[in-house]
Amino acid sequence: MNSTVVSNRPSRSDVRVIPGRLENLRVHMIGIGGTGMSGLAALLLRRGARVSGSDLILSSELTRLAESGARVTTRQGPESVPDDCDLVVASAAIPGDHPELLAARRRGLPTLKYAQMLGALMAHHDGIAISGTHGKSTTTAWLAYVLRRAGCDPSFVVGATVPQLGGGSGAGDGPLFVAEACEYDRSFLNLHPRRAAILNIEEDHLDCYHDLHAIRAAFAQFADRVPPEGLVVLNAADARCRELVPGIRARVERFGDGPQSNWRVRDLSFDAGCGSFTVVHNGEVLGRAAIALAGRHNVDNALAVIALARDCGVPWDVLAPALGEFRGAHRRLELRGTVGGVHILDDYAHHPTEIRVTLEAARARYRPHRLWVVFQPHQHSRTRFLLADFARSFAQAERVVVPDIYFVRDSERERELVCAADLVRAIRDGGGHATYVPAFDDIVALLAREVSAGDAVLTMGAGNIWKVADELVRRLGGHLPD
Repeated sequence: MNSTVVSNRPSRSDVRVIPGRLENLRVHMIGIGGTGMSGLAALLLRRGARVSGSDLILSSELTRLAESGARVTTRQGPESVPDDCDLVVASAAIPGDHPELLAARRRGLPTLKYAQMLGALMAHHDGIAISGTHGKSTTTAWLAYVLRRAGCDPSFVVGATVPQLGGGSGAGDGPLFVAEACEYDRSFLNLHPRRAAILNIEEDHLDCYHDLHAIRAAFAQFADRVPPEGLVVLNAADARCRELVPGIRARVERFGDGPQSNWRVRDLSFDAGCGSFTVVHNGEVLGRAAIALAGRHNVDNALAVIALARDCGVPWDVLAPALGEFRGAHRRLELRGTVGGVHILDDYAHHPTEIRVTLEAARARYRPHRLWVVFQPHQHSRTRFLLADFARSFAQAERVVVPDIYFVRDSERERELVCAADLVRAIRDGGGHATYVPAFDDIVALLAREVSAGDAVLTMGAGNIWKVADELVRRLGGHLPD
């Protein structure tokens, strides 16, 4: 694993680096084009900070930031750190020997990781942090949307672009600050929330955690970040979430189908994969709700949103309609086009559980004759550690196409231990139909040649596999959404 910027030990010392008011604070951000970093940069700009940043390639995120007033560059060297810089923030993917970091240290500039900066900002607000192996981005965005519709005017940072929120971040005038809390590199231990959610706990990020026990321990530390007067909302159906309860100092409320659940649904039904249900809190019926996001897992995400929003004082008659208006985040079962009767979809899923529930939702929503999945594995280490689970997760797909693994954060040694063909072989061994096609252009050509009316094509992965979906829409003669 690459070395990182500074220790991720949770500490409020980072708070002293960041003033309560950000006007004219000069911040340089290394890896500014990443989803979380670009959202944080946009929030800083809206707060009046002077932002600069660098990334390896020009992207739409960099273009949008430049249009908003940031100074951005694709040159990553000591000269990219402005002379008038007050503070340097680096993505978790930036190694400790990065030339811009070395230059900042030589000049004695404070350097923080993304999560440390996020935590320092949250400490000046009434923080709400959404954690879990899956569902963080959707639930964070959903809660931010509901709170905004309720007139709370929250600040927020989401690890995804959210059209209904105008992007992945926002600077509100209210006291609430909603943030996605990622467990990678124990980043969420830098946050200072008054309210938190733990949606689920599973094996992931085994490049920085020894095992599931270590992951569970990190989530226990995260829950301990919430003060006794705060609230922790967790999944009653998840055994590892339930195990945390005895050690949590704050008030605990459970959601979902599990023992001692405080928040439940009754009379659940689905229409085109989207749930409608009656919400019950501690035996009291609040009312009926209907959501526009497909999948049973999103019913649970909705309950987490409801529990947190109600604790923030949002009345039910405001909450219920706002809940149903939310249309989701970018790359979450997103329809990119329907051409000649073929639905072309894209999703960020890159973990076996995410793949399984997303395929179930896609089948329920679109009822395809054949479901084609183009899955780009994300990280060699994740693929190797979870290979058998990945192979089983595609049971709902008629055809699976796998390009090369997206190489990020791993060592060259890890790269040698597993390849995309290994996953294809494992899927076939389990009775699935899988094909290894390394190049995106060849995948698009294969799909354009073989799909037919009634099929659905779903590209999946945390890398750049979305390009296949968009190019397929164009190749079939369709038009991409604005």
